[in-house]
Amino acid sequence: MQKLFGGIYNNKKVLVTGHTGFKGSWLVNWLSLMGADVMGYSLEAPTKPNHLSLLNLNITSIVGDIRDLDKLNATFEIFKPEIVFHLAAQPLVRLSYENPIETYETNVIGTLKVFEACRTHGVNAIVNITSDKAYENREWIWGYRENDPMGGYDPYSSSKGCADLLANSYRNSYFNPHEYKKSHHTLLASCRAGNVIGGGDWAKDRLMTDIMLSVSQGKKVSIRNPYATRPWQHVLEPLSGYLTIGQKLLEEKVEFGEAWNFGPSDEGSISVEEVVNHVKRQWDAIDYQINRDPHQLHEANLLKLDCSKAHILLKWKDVWDSDTTFEKTVLWYKNFYENDKVDTLQDLKQYISDAQKKNIEWAI
Repeated sequence: MQKLFGGIYNNKKVLVTGHTGFKGSWLVNWLSLMGADVMGYSLEAPTKPNHLSLLNLNITSIVGDIRDLDKLNATFEIFKPEIVFHLAAQPLVRLSYENPIETYETNVIGTLKVFEACRTHGVNAIVNITSDKAYENREWIWGYRENDPMGGYDPYSSSKGCADLLANSYRNSYFNPHEYKKSHHTLLASCRAGNVIGGGDWAKDRLMTDIMLSVSQGKKVSIRNPYATRPWQHVLEPLSGYLTIGQKLLEEKVEFGEAWNFGPSDEGSISVEEVVNHVKRQWDAIDYQINRDPHQLHEANLLKLDCSKAHILLKWKDVWDSDTTFEKTVLWYKNFYENDKVDTLQDLKQYISDAQKKNIEWAI
């Protein structure tokens, strides 16, 4: 495990914001297994159950708000991270309609304060995680590229577009690649990923979570937007991309301090109703009903990423097809609810093994 990504993370001091969230918990688990000295900085775990708590990791965990610059600075001063993965956010579209001020404060001003702490304390590498929803969505049938304009209809998507613009400003103003090793020694990259699924996600208003909670309670899941199409991928897919970018930045490869898309191949983009039918094959107790709401808040119907840049320049590609992705996700929850078993490590080992069989560069 410690040889992955060229062994770059072994003994590295890595700070992850938002480590109590779904993606963050999988990331700190992987980093810890690779021998990194990991510190997490986040609000209290947002759900019960919580994936991070189930993992029982030996990492340092700081409870803090990214909007609290004094606490951020104190944390950076003590820990002195070499690389920061910034994942902390208000991540839900529907909640952003209810709490737009908190959404913008967290996703924009919070990101600003994380960047300021990184600048003040001379962090070597920053991997800033935004979202595919940061793009101005025109419901195109083709994927968005990294140089397409930022936008966002709803407050969440807009806040992520703002965060990406903020990252670009800091990259130009304070972490300019042309000034690297002259006036600063920090490289900053932004990463955008599509809809992510996998075991251990209990956040509200997420399709897979709603399905798994419903079946665990013997209820039908309510589907509100059956024809919405998303690029579904297992959580380990974008994480392998983020870790690859982190590797390049730590290796002082200036040209990788840019924006990057990480998403599935076209066959991974399927409708909500197709997803439900996929997962029913793995757990036949799953049942659903379509409940269209005439007053439903706006959500994108079609959103895809073009990941050619990552495929060509990073040699990154997805490991699991959609069938495997849904199978691994459903079986994780099925084992959890029926056998009180957490399959996170087993899934990670299988993912790495499958990546090695495909000769993917980060796994060799």
